[in-house]
Amino acid sequence: MFCPLICLIRVLHFIARGTKATSGRLPPGPKSLPVIGNLLVLGDKPHKSLAKLSRTYGPLMSLKLGQLNTVVISSATLAKKILQKHDAHGHHEAGMPWLPVAEPWRNLRKICNSYVFSNQRLDANQQLRLEKIQDLFDDIQESCRLGRSVNIGELAFKTTLNAMSNTIFSLDLTNSSLETAKEFKEVVRCIMDEAGKPNLADYFPFLKNFDLQRIRSMGKYFGKMLEVFDRKIYERLELRKAKDYVQANDMLETLLSICEDSSEEFDTHRIKHLFLDLFVAGTDTTSSTMEWAMSELLRNPKTLSEARQELEQTIGKSSWLQESDVARLPYLQAIVKETFRLHPAVPLLLPRKAGADVEMFGFTVPKGAQVLVNAWAIGRDPNMWENPDSFMPERFLGSDVDVRGRHFELIPFGAGRRICPGLPLAIRMLHMMLGTLIHSFDWRLEDGVTPESLDMDDRFGITLEKAQPLRAIPIKL
Repeated sequence: MFCPLICLIRVLHFIARGTKATSGRLPPGPKSLPVIGNLLVLGDKPHKSLAKLSRTYGPLMSLKLGQLNTVVISSATLAKKILQKHDAHGHHEAGMPWLPVAEPWRNLRKICNSYVFSNQRLDANQQLRLEKIQDLFDDIQESCRLGRSVNIGELAFKTTLNAMSNTIFSLDLTNSSLETAKEFKEVVRCIMDEAGKPNLADYFPFLKNFDLQRIRSMGKYFGKMLEVFDRKIYERLELRKAKDYVQANDMLETLLSICEDSSEEFDTHRIKHLFLDLFVAGTDTTSSTMEWAMSELLRNPKTLSEARQELEQTIGKSSWLQESDVARLPYLQAIVKETFRLHPAVPLLLPRKAGADVEMFGFTVPKGAQVLVNAWAIGRDPNMWENPDSFMPERFLGSDVDVRGRHFELIPFGAGRRICPGLPLAIRMLHMMLGTLIHSFDWRLEDGVTPESLDMDDRFGITLEKAQPLRAIPIKL
């Protein structure tokens, strides 16, 4: 029964012996084991393991993960150099986040910036998002009436999902059902969990054809979502054939019109995969950040009280929060920034591959190396932040630091050409959801849970979720 394992070990040793040495002087790093390298040091929370290692080996650190050279960046200065000046490219996979910087990627990026997330388009859809915030308010109001707790992450996910699906399809994907939202969230979470797991095929390329880990499971989850998008695209194409058809003012209509333009290399296959990127990346990250923000506020009642006071003084007790009000709410903005600092939605950003040898401070990041930027470690760097592990929104008051990729000490959305295109929508949704929950309700934890005992442990995937979902009881103000 041990023969297959022995054969595998022998093959791995053969490959390890045949691997060419990397030219140039690699950054310092922990000593690696034969064949597997440093894979064992990652653990189930690589963002924390790598941050701890960087305290020993420095903010520019190298590891050997199987056959894959990996360089980890853990400082704002180095992140700026690699993300802004060298712009390491993505892996060759179907989704926009992974495509190399070439014509297909540029086309998708242009479509996102021009037709989906431009300020003009977002301003035009402002009322739509306000309606989804009203639905969120109504859901919490009903829980108030019944005196029951709510799952903050699930409600935030439902709100974000419906805001996005209305922008894209002019309809609610959940049909006002929280159960449907739960099912959709479970699919998205499974994708994020699978994508965040170390995959042996990445570290030992000869295993790629064996489908040892996530290929089948990822395909199953992707398939569920692509079926939904296929159906919506087919329904719209059929409607467009009617003579009396009135064009919808949504993203799907725009993209189908682009498909008809022969000058654009764009088709319904690209549309489906773009939707997959937008729904998976946009819903999970936003709802997770919202859950972390509320968790921090419930752990810090004084901060919650000050945020509510700012809202009452700025917009009044009985007025609805509007997107235009956010610019006049510096403390609310500071809370969102502080949440991003402590709990970046994508703690290691997206892995990149060095397109060429890069010299950094006397070391070489070799061509083909995987490059990880530890945004979680940068956000807690004691050389950059006072009391780095404490939730202190006040640190951002009077500061021009923002999350738009210009200040590398705070890069939850990445930076450079590959900064997340959905940043403008995420920022609007987060401030509106969080502001509404603070302004309209008081909150208390469930019986037996105190601010001091609230579980703040995290769960690693591509996105960083709370290990224990936040449940809290709303009280109408």
